[in-house]
Amino acid sequence: MRSCFSLWCFVFASLFGALLSTTELQAQQNTKVTLIKHATLLTVTQGDLENTDLLIENGKIAKIGRGLSAPSGARIIDATGKYVLPGIIDCHSHSMLDAVNEGSLSVTSMCRIRDVLNPNDVDLYRALAGGVTTLNLLHGSANAIGGQNQVVKIKYGRPIEEFLFPDAPPGIKFALGENPKRSNFRVPGQTQRYPNSRMGVEEIIRDAFVRAQDYKRQWDDYRAARARNENVPPPRRDLQLEPLVEVLEGKRYVHAHCYRAEEILMLMNLAEEFGFRVRTLQHVLEGYKIAREIARHRAGASAFADFWSYKVEAYDAIPHDAALMMRAGVLVSLNSDDDGRARRLNMEAARVMKYGDLTENEALRLITINPAIQLGIDRRVGSLEVGKDADLAIWTAHPLSVYARVETTFVDGEIFFDRQADLAQREALAKERAELEAAEVNRPQGSGAPPPVPAGRRPAYRLGDSCMQTTKE
Repeated sequence: MRSCFSLWCFVFASLFGALLSTTELQAQQNTKVTLIKHATLLTVTQGDLENTDLLIENGKIAKIGRGLSAPSGARIIDATGKYVLPGIIDCHSHSMLDAVNEGSLSVTSMCRIRDVLNPNDVDLYRALAGGVTTLNLLHGSANAIGGQNQVVKIKYGRPIEEFLFPDAPPGIKFALGENPKRSNFRVPGQTQRYPNSRMGVEEIIRDAFVRAQDYKRQWDDYRAARARNENVPPPRRDLQLEPLVEVLEGKRYVHAHCYRAEEILMLMNLAEEFGFRVRTLQHVLEGYKIAREIARHRAGASAFADFWSYKVEAYDAIPHDAALMMRAGVLVSLNSDDDGRARRLNMEAARVMKYGDLTENEALRLITINPAIQLGIDRRVGSLEVGKDADLAIWTAHPLSVYARVETTFVDGEIFFDRQADLAQREALAKERAELEAAEVNRPQGSGAPPPVPAGRRPAYRLGDSCMQTTKE
């Protein structure tokens, strides 16, 4: 009888333990569920949905509609009177980067941005506070062919591995004009690096692809010989040419820094000669002059709203550039070309709306779905659609309003910026700062002299890689 009672106790304990484990598991799972209620959803691709709910589960947009419910324990956000916009995407950023120009050579396609990312860059947090969730990190423009890019999600405070955007197609930075020909970098006593002219920039790119074609042919011949069971040695690997072979094979995107119309035409003609397409023309300030040709080539354009005249080749820019290219059928986005301006890309879009008479939705596309398409990641981000990644931000007003500010930013369904939490932490941070300043190591020296001033933060990069006076170019 006692053994039977013990057996029943064991069975009951096992069942209760299993039930408790299941309950705990459900509670843990529900913390990954967020229901945003009564918001105006700016879907970008499916129109604006007023007084609509959005359910986030496991990092994805699970449902969109009215009257949605969430399981017990889920996070509920009342967004009445507020707006939800897909996470803003910056198609040309220099955040997370402390040194981006390998200016010693004209072709540095073997260099990789991803190997030197700085996840502690405070500009990342500021970008999140501006509703930005994705960045395309590019090499500078000191080279005709620069380094390999990296697309990241801004998961500030996480390891670098979590920043890397899953399955984002790889890219590479090209550059035309004053920067690669080093117009404003004449150092007395130093030999001028080749190329020294716009013609030379074209020749450098052409020569690199001729060598890449030959390199590809060697590997094709080797693989064919191996398929015939021939015992032949493989060609010597060339890390400079491998990324260019990927360009020839359509596996790596070309993002090209450019300004003047004749140079843009030159690059597109060269690309067609070698059988590839320029994915995005960056800056492209004279794109309005040749918008039809850009559309015919099917290149995207990632432009500025109204930033120009900082050097000679930028003198012919106009604030209607982005709108005119859009009307000609070019896929256009706006970028920061910076480590700080990204947090104001919503205002950049508003300015293009002003200059070019765009609709609200057309303006929002410039910083959401259009850059997503240009980067080949539109299947996951860029619009509010069921099944896409829950990369989005809740705004207090319409994002094109100068009075709008971000309250909460989600990346993969997790909150990476919360304005109320930020405000609540400021008193504690001020207290911590006061304690650090009062610490013995920070007190004035015995002589009465103040403590040594620590080295300042690296100079802010404010004018973009298109300005020759900056180290990032």
